[in-house]
Amino acid sequence: MAEKIALVTDSTNDLNPEVIEKYGIHILPLKVVYADRQYNDRVDITPEEVYATLDEETPKTSVPTPFEAQQMLGKLREEGFTHVLAVHISSGLSGTAEMVKMVSKDFTDLVVEVIDSRSLSMGLGFIVHQAACWLEKKMPFAELVEKARGLVDQLKVFFVVGTLEYLQRGGRIGKVSATVGEFLNVKPIISINSEGIYYTYRKVRGRRRSIDELFNIARAFIEKQKCWVAVMHGGAPEEVVYLRNKVAGLANVEKLVTGQIGPVMVVHAGPGLLGIAVCPALD
Repeated sequence: MAEKIALVTDSTNDLNPEVIEKYGIHILPLKVVYADRQYNDRVDITPEEVYATLDEETPKTSVPTPFEAQQMLGKLREEGFTHVLAVHISSGLSGTAEMVKMVSKDFTDLVVEVIDSRSLSMGLGFIVHQAACWLEKKMPFAELVEKARGLVDQLKVFFVVGTLEYLQRGGRIGKVSATVGEFLNVKPIISINSEGIYYTYRKVRGRRRSIDELFNIARAFIEKQKCWVAVMHGGAPEEVVYLRNKVAGLANVEKLVTGQIGPVMVVHAGPGLLGIAVCPALD
C-alpha cells in the first residue's frame, strides 16, 4: 500500500506561518498557564501579550494534552494517513515528545515515529522544514525518518538572554550557572547539550560583546558549508536587526530567517533574548 505521510510538530517550532501552511504541517500547541486562565501557544496568545503582564505575573507552561494528541492522530488516520513523523521540542526542556510517543502506542494501525529534536525554536523548525522539503519530493518514510534524525546532531543553536531570572524561575536553567557573574555583567552564551538541556557555551562581559560573540560562534559553523540560518529574538527588535545584518553578509548563508520567539519561549526566556540557529542546507 502506498505511504501517506503526515508531518507533526509542536508550537515551539517558530516556523513562518506560510511555511506551515505550504507544507500542511500539523501543530500541537503547548499551553501558557496563568492563575485564572490558560492559552494555546501561538493560537490565542501573542508574545506581546505575555510581555505586557510579565511584571504582574509570570505564567507557567505545559505540554499539549494527551487528548489533543489523540484527536490529532485520530483525525490523521481518518484522512487516510498511514505514517506520521512527529518532531518535537527537546525532551530535556519539555515532556511533549514523550507524551506523543505514549499516545501513539494506542494507534496500532498508524506507523508513528517521534523524534526528539534536542532543540527548540528554529532549531526545531529547521528540522521540520527540511523534512517537509524531503516529503514534497516523495521521500519514503524510512529514509525520511533516518535523515531527519541525522539532522539533530548537525544543528547548532546559541542564544543570550537579558537576564537568567526567567530560566531559573521556570526550572529550565539546566547547566547554566546563575551566579555572581550576573552582577559583574558577565553574559553566558547558551547552547543545548547532547542531553537536550541548556549549558554555558562561552562567557562574555557586556551585552554588545555577547551579541558580537554570538555572531562569531555562528560564523565559525557557517563558514564550513552552505547553511540555513535563523536569527531570532524575544523583545529585542533593534538588536535582532543588527545581528541579522551581520549574518546576511556571510557567503554561505543560503536561507536567512528572522522572527520573534513564541509565547511559551517568552515565558522561559523573558525579554532580551537573541539567538541563532544554524542548519546545514541539505535539500
